[in-house]
Amino acid sequence: MPKSLRERLTEASASASKADRALASYMLAEMAALPFETAASLAVKVSVSEPTVGRFCRTIGYQSFKDLKAHLRRDMGGQPWLIGDRLSDLQARHRSGEDQLVRGLELEMAALVAVYEIAHSPAWATAVRRLATAKAVFAVGFQTERGMAQIFVNQLQYLRDGVELLDLAGGNFAQVLARDDTDASLVIFEARRYSRLARDLATEAKAAGIPVTLITDPFCDWGHDVAEEIFVVPTQFNLFWESTAQMASLANLLVNGVFMELGPEVEARMNRTAELYGRFIGHVGSAPTIQTKPKKTESKTNT
Repeated sequence: MPKSLRERLTEASASASKADRALASYMLAEMAALPFETAASLAVKVSVSEPTVGRFCRTIGYQSFKDLKAHLRRDMGGQPWLIGDRLSDLQARHRSGEDQLVRGLELEMAALVAVYEIAHSPAWATAVRRLATAKAVFAVGFQTERGMAQIFVNQLQYLRDGVELLDLAGGNFAQVLARDDTDASLVIFEARRYSRLARDLATEAKAAGIPVTLITDPFCDWGHDVAEEIFVVPTQFNLFWESTAQMASLANLLVNGVFMELGPEVEARMNRTAELYGRFIGHVGSAPTIQTKPKKTESKTNT
């Protein structure tokens, strides 16, 4: 049975050619939008030449980019993705003005489908198992992705012990790189323009035997050299600024995967963590916690 386009692109994403890796990663992340691309527009987005796009298509078994799109349309059955009555109505009301937000909505919905497809891959299962069983889990994000790592750590700490956000201010990443053992996992959130710190940290972690899971955008062409798993998330949604919102969706799915991997015993830790939060801080609407003051012992003096 012939390989699907997704299978061919996945294999090509590990190619030795930088251009091939970039094209494969971009196509995997933006597969729903490929029928609307041309070889020229794709070349501009991935920063390669138009002939390079054609050569890449022939390398993975298609006569041209047009032939690749024809196979993709057949695979998709010619049906639009997730276009229900409400979205159709929204399109009809704004079509005359070519509303950019409508196009962005379509792209975001397609991106969410792509994220959920990632969660069915063998690499995903490997990463989830490691995040559930490794002695220590570290996460880090740079620039605008710092918050993604913080959210991921805060959620995962409810499920298991040994989860830390890497300290960027220390300047040495000793938390992970100076460990006595390699029973650990490092998760990096990064999108272009990529910080040199992200690549250098991943390189050092790999050299130290620490597995790296990289969550990045379709334009990253260095991740395959340094990461055990690279999860490519669409980031272009017809907005002024590229959005990393789908990285948050993928992080939530990772946390859910760890929850399923750990099983029922995780409930005790979640309850204990919630209890501690209620004791020290509390939630809106909950009764205030009464702190019991230690009894003072009377000192006896000799008369």
